[in-house]
Amino acid sequence: MNSQTSLQTTAHNIANKNTEGFSRQRVETKTNEPVGEGKLRIGMGARPSEVTRVNNPFIEKQIEAEGSKLGYMEGRSSMLSRVEQVYNEQVNKGLNQFMSEFFNSLRELANNPESLATRTMVKESGQFLAKDFQRMDHQLGELQSDVDFRLSAKVEEINQYTREIANLNEKIQAVELQGVTANDERDRRDVLVKKLSELVNIRYGESEEGQLSITAGNSAVLVSGFSSRDLFVAATQERDGKPEGGFDVFYRSTEEGTPTNITKQITGGDLGGLLQVRDTVIAGLKNKVDTLAYTLSTEVNKAHIEGFDRYNKKGEAFFMQPKEVKGAAQSLTLNQTIINDVGKIAAAGDINAPGDNRIANVMSAIQYKKVLSDDSFTVDDFYSSMVGQIGIETQRANSAYDTQVDTLKQLKNIRESISGVSLDEEATKMIEFQKAFDASARLIRTADEMMDTVLNLKRM
Repeated sequence: MNSQTSLQTTAHNIANKNTEGFSRQRVETKTNEPVGEGKLRIGMGARPSEVTRVNNPFIEKQIEAEGSKLGYMEGRSSMLSRVEQVYNEQVNKGLNQFMSEFFNSLRELANNPESLATRTMVKESGQFLAKDFQRMDHQLGELQSDVDFRLSAKVEEINQYTREIANLNEKIQAVELQGVTANDERDRRDVLVKKLSELVNIRYGESEEGQLSITAGNSAVLVSGFSSRDLFVAATQERDGKPEGGFDVFYRSTEEGTPTNITKQITGGDLGGLLQVRDTVIAGLKNKVDTLAYTLSTEVNKAHIEGFDRYNKKGEAFFMQPKEVKGAAQSLTLNQTIINDVGKIAAAGDINAPGDNRIANVMSAIQYKKVLSDDSFTVDDFYSSMVGQIGIETQRANSAYDTQVDTLKQLKNIRESISGVSLDEEATKMIEFQKAFDASARLIRTADEMMDTVLNLKRM
């Protein structure tokens, strides 16, 4: 029976060689109580006492902690790579080129202030510039919306894990009340805890009865005993970089309780990385694009209204001036009057001065005028610093992610060396148990032959 139990356990190990999170099991044997006969104590063999799993809780805890960091870095890295593509001008024409073309067209206007063709070029380059501001703002907004979509999917994934963990808590207690260890159920629960930590920062603890309690953030008790509580997302008002209608994460302690917004408590896992990019990185970039659009349009308008058009009339605003910095990129457009008649573009500094190009020169010089960040940056420098910032941040995020992948891989290799199944080792054990089984069978056969001899004594 001992050999048979060990062989069955070996077969179980081999079958689960590729099962995620499986810890190899072994049979612990215990000596039977010996029997006393006079001055002798005769041993009564051994029996299986329990089937245990080879597992190091400290390594498991480390893998869970490092997995949470990996989830956070993966969320940041994946979104930052997409943000970087918005500023990628190697494949498609970008904002920097449209700004250069706009200011170059103003220089052409300064060279040919009476040319309608040059004025048309100024109008078209201005329209293209305004549309690219809108394009960039729209793409950044779409990335924030995509984060919301991913948040919703991740939260549903979290809920599935917590429900299964609560069910496993119940199974583990039911099994262990019978005095045996629920090895396979505990392995599965450990796997789910690791997967959960990759999605959101959690704290957890195990009771004496083997029940696991899990808390997300600081206050959201996701699992307690046999019960679990779901997270959910909902659109909320604008705040702290989060756009209007963007999703926040909520927790309800009871079915009829008031939902608690725990978004700010989520600082780790995939959710934490996504929220950080949405509310900090993308929000900051959108604000910078708005600032650039507002400042550029303000400076151009300020110069344009000081000049005179082809009809010797005072210049109007070149761009429709945004009301405020916020949303300036999305609302930036050319003045409809200029769109209808390029003769309304003001290039001269005085009335009745054909060939006067002073205002055109002033507008073209705005490209190199320090008008941003307390007059510290030109529009070109400001945009370049924005592109440099996202490039450096993405590179750091990718590098940190790659490093963390290696760290977690190393920990998993250590775990495999302790808890993993080695087919060579199991094959050796299989032969060992088979030989022990054969030896036990011979012993029984020998005892049987001895009994036959005793029974045949009377016949003789």
